[in-house]
Amino acid sequence: MPKTEIAVPHNLGKDEALNRLQGMLSSVKENYGNQVSDLHENWTADGGSFSFKAMGFKISGELTVTDDDMRVNAEFPWAAKPFQSTIETAIRERAERLLA
Repeated sequence: MPKTEIAVPHNLGKDEALNRLQGMLSSVKENYGNQVSDLHENWTADGGSFSFKAMGFKISGELTVTDDDMRVNAEFPWAAKPFQSTIETAIRERAERLLA
C-alpha cells in the first residue's frame, strides 16, 4: 500500500494542538458526508489512530502531536493512488487552519 507522511508545524503546545485536532475527522465527515463513511478514531495523550472510507477506499493511519508539530502517517490502497495528492492537500490545509 502507498504510504504518506504529512507534517504541519505549530506554536500551540501539544495539549492545545491535540484538542484542536480531535475535531478534524468529525468535521471531514460533516463536510464530505456522502463521500466519507466508516469513520473510526481512537485518541491517546500523544495523538491517535484513525480509519475511514473515502469514495469507497479504506484509508488508515496514525496522528502524532508534539509541542511543535503534528504528523500524520497514513496508508492508501493502490487503487486510491491517483487521489493521494488530493487527500494529502486536504489533510494539510485543514490541519494548518486548525493549528493557526
